[in-house]
Amino acid sequence: MTTIPIKRALLSVSDKTGLVDLARRLSEHGVELVSTGGTARALRDAGLTVKDVAELTGFPEMMDGRVKTLHPTVHGGLLGVRDDPEHARAMTEHGIGAIDLVVVNLYPFEATVAKGAERDEVIENIDIGGPSMVRSAAKNHAYVAIVTDPADYDTVARGETTLDERRRFAAKAFATTARYDGAIARWFGTVDQGEAFPDTLPVTLKRTASLRYGENPHQSAAFYAATGDTVRGIGQARQVQGKELSYNNLNDADAALELVAEFRDAAPTCVIVKHANPCGVATATTLADAYREAFACDTVSAFGGIIAVNRPLDEETARAIAGIFTEVVVAPDADEGALAVFAAKKNLRLLLSGELPNPTRDGLFAKSIAGGWLVQGRDNGVLSDDMLRVVTKRQPSAQELADCRFAWTVAKHVKSNAIVYAKDGATVGIGAGQMNRLESARIAAWKAKDAADKAGWANPRTIGSAVASDAFFPFADGLLAAVEAGATAVIQPGGSIRDEEVIAAADEAGLAMVFTGMRHFRH
Repeated sequence: MTTIPIKRALLSVSDKTGLVDLARRLSEHGVELVSTGGTARALRDAGLTVKDVAELTGFPEMMDGRVKTLHPTVHGGLLGVRDDPEHARAMTEHGIGAIDLVVVNLYPFEATVAKGAERDEVIENIDIGGPSMVRSAAKNHAYVAIVTDPADYDTVARGETTLDERRRFAAKAFATTARYDGAIARWFGTVDQGEAFPDTLPVTLKRTASLRYGENPHQSAAFYAATGDTVRGIGQARQVQGKELSYNNLNDADAALELVAEFRDAAPTCVIVKHANPCGVATATTLADAYREAFACDTVSAFGGIIAVNRPLDEETARAIAGIFTEVVVAPDADEGALAVFAAKKNLRLLLSGELPNPTRDGLFAKSIAGGWLVQGRDNGVLSDDMLRVVTKRQPSAQELADCRFAWTVAKHVKSNAIVYAKDGATVGIGAGQMNRLESARIAAWKAKDAADKAGWANPRTIGSAVASDAFFPFADGLLAAVEAGATAVIQPGGSIRDEEVIAAADEAGLAMVFTGMRHFRH
């Protein structure tokens, strides 16, 4: 059958937004309303006539509401194939009436977990009857409409449904129960059982955008956002203006936001990213100064880049940013002056993230490979004071140590092999993604010299800088390249079989060197 009139509807919802309006419109089409518990009370309070499920089943709700719709009268009314003579005979013989529409949303399991509820409350918010009705109705979508999304209320409120609509509703319904069961399975595995990597890892995501293409025009792409009341990131940012975000925009904006979030409690900080690698990062007394210092690190790569800041944007910073072509700007918020400046740049995408993500949050990072997925915990390692071990004869000065820590934080977000030079709270040279550490050190130094030449400075800012390496120096040559660039302090994990050779080279050059014992590969 293609178009089916709705004669009986079963409504059972946890979130009652839009419920009364839907029920009233269905009643105007002569639809019999059947409901349960709190949903029935809400409809009666609105002056609507409702039949309790108990009137259909002949059984009262029992066991604190755990058992109410799990009954042949309900599921027979949902699963019966209307034009099958045997099904029709069984329905008639057992007094089972057909149900043409089911409107269900489930107990708020994820919200209950997110608020930190005790185990017993979490368990009580595992819906059983709801998913059962959803699946029964969705399976029999040839005859029954199942609505799990309030956005579809208007469609069914007209009192009839088409087969195409019911198919679409069924697809949504099975996705809803898959996500719901996935959330429950993840909670049992990772929280209740304490397994970081359970045998089965259900992942359900909500598509929020179909993208024009992926990394390249011949690749199709879409964006699926993580869900949950506590999730913070690019997926939850609000786009204020600008063109549609591309796959590469989203990837780069995520890299910028994750890095600037490392400085969410620091002084005003600006991050400039190009192709998922930082090309300039700085902390200063004002956001505008932080932008100018970050931009000075690599004025070439900054063109067409992604900018993220850790403070609400002000007009002065917006005017500075607007001086060159920028693809995306990410900020917690923006004042009216900044919004007005960017409004004149109609192609610039402005994303307001609200609260910045917590860089120390737990979570899993997944990457697809041929035939499977690699899954690991997030790189949320934080450098504490007691991890630092000075291994050279010379101790770093307070400023050198501060610059070491700054460079180390940035290096964590640079593709390996990563080398970052920093001075006075700003990056002055970044070498990313090379096949050996020596070349990364040389490239970073060369970029610093190029920046000095373009700015008309007498010397590159690597002179007197601190240098961070995301992993140990396997040979002294990379460290000696940093010495040649003018660095006076080094921070690295240590752990090479040639550590003593590298330490000796640092001592001979008069460097201060600190070991962290922590590596930050980023592939």
